[in-house]
Amino acid sequence: MSQQGGRPTGPTGPEDDWWGQLYDDSTDDTGPTAAPDSLDDRFASASGTVARRPGPDDPTAPPPPAPAPPGPRAPWWASANPPGGGVPGPRTAGPSGPERPSQAGDGGSGDSPVDVPPGPARPGTTPPAAAPRASGAAEPPSPPPPPSPPSPVSGGRSRGGDPRGLTTSGSGAADLTEPPAAVPPPRTPAGLPPLPSSFVPSPPAGPDGADRDYVGSGPPTYDAEPTALPPADPDGLDGLVPDTVLEGARYGTCTLRAVSVRGDSARYRGEPRRDALLVARFGAGEQALVLVAMATGARATAGAHRAAAEVCRWIGRAVGRSHARLAEDLRAARRGDLKSGLHRLTDRSLGRLRAGAAEQGLAPDEYAATLRCLLLPADPECRTRVFFGVGAGGLLRLRDGTWREMEPDTGDVTGEPVLGFGSPPHDAPNDAPSETPDGDRLTMDLGITTAPGPYDGPTVEPPRAPFRFRASVARPGDVLLMCTAGLAEPLLNEPGLGELLARRWAGRPAPGLGEFLADSGVRVKGYADDRTAAAVWEA
Repeated sequence: MSQQGGRPTGPTGPEDDWWGQLYDDSTDDTGPTAAPDSLDDRFASASGTVARRPGPDDPTAPPPPAPAPPGPRAPWWASANPPGGGVPGPRTAGPSGPERPSQAGDGGSGDSPVDVPPGPARPGTTPPAAAPRASGAAEPPSPPPPPSPPSPVSGGRSRGGDPRGLTTSGSGAADLTEPPAAVPPPRTPAGLPPLPSSFVPSPPAGPDGADRDYVGSGPPTYDAEPTALPPADPDGLDGLVPDTVLEGARYGTCTLRAVSVRGDSARYRGEPRRDALLVARFGAGEQALVLVAMATGARATAGAHRAAAEVCRWIGRAVGRSHARLAEDLRAARRGDLKSGLHRLTDRSLGRLRAGAAEQGLAPDEYAATLRCLLLPADPECRTRVFFGVGAGGLLRLRDGTWREMEPDTGDVTGEPVLGFGSPPHDAPNDAPSETPDGDRLTMDLGITTAPGPYDGPTVEPPRAPFRFRASVARPGDVLLMCTAGLAEPLLNEPGLGELLARRWAGRPAPGLGEFLADSGVRVKGYADDRTAAAVWEA
């Protein structure tokens, strides 16, 4: 057969015998050979033959070099070929057109070659043999040290600027370098940002220690916070008294703030609060009536807190049942009717307290309490404020930055003595005779006390505290303060406390409950009793 595929017509020569042997119909198919004879196998065999090193038994082989200390392990993408087997670098366009890629050993562009792993050679080619080095030629530079392993950031890319590998098409080196990360300069104290401001700014210190929680010559003896709890009865837990009670409301033109706090002495000794506080509203709308009642139990008695709570409940029940009539008298300014009616309700409530003492087998003064009340109408057109009660305490008004004591006086005793108040009349059965049977008048009384006889009546009760009543008309900006003796005594005896409260309350709207608690809790050395107070701010 000729090169064009035709069959020759003449005799065939020896040069055509191989073709006949290959395509002879009588020759059987040899099938797959048992020896590896693929293109990859041939390339591997040739590569091993060229790169074979002298064995250990070769006498001409130089001694093996001393083992180098172990160094850092090369990354997985580092090439295993010698440095001479480089690949072209990336093509760059110059002013005269595209340049030819620089080969290894060309000495062209300064791009460093990138090592690639060995791959299969093209068919029909053999690996190039190492060229003999000419005499006098310079030694080739030693291979550079392996690059450091990549940092485990940015998806495995190296941050040192070294290339990663080939491009996707395999035609050249991939430019996978990253610019080095900018390292900020070390921060000095002068370059630090300013510290953030505190969440709650500290209030400025007031003049003369106005921001302190006490006034007077020095700090009080007891701690400001509770120390011990009062004892509790497992069967009488409903009689426990909380340490602090706060109340507040706004009706008509007035804003009310009320508080009752256990004293420093009771907090330290673990005694219950002897003061009681009751704030109640009766009725609805403009016809409503607000009652503020506070009481203080007798000192050094076991049931003092129960007596104070009972008298507050009884006066609250009595006022609540008569609130419609009381509200009408307030709007009509019937002071006489208000005084007589409230006097009767107060005596009735205290009488029940004395009856309870008799049932318990106690003396009247062992189960007693003081009582102070304030009536506030919800009608914005009525600014009449009524105070009534029995016992020690304080009633003050703050107007134009000045405190004025409003506690009503009981009045001087004038005129002839009356029954039940003053000296007994002459015809009293136990009165000593003023003259002898002969009619001679005695001119001197030696004041000898006659011993009581077996038929004398019960022991005379101690004199009762007088009833106090006051009705006043409020003005816009006034602050009316009603309190028990625990706050009235330091407020009247320590000028610093009155000045402090006047600065905080005068000409300002009513404080919140927490602020009012702090204001009323300013302590004074030497006064550690319970404090109960109710203040009314007029709009």
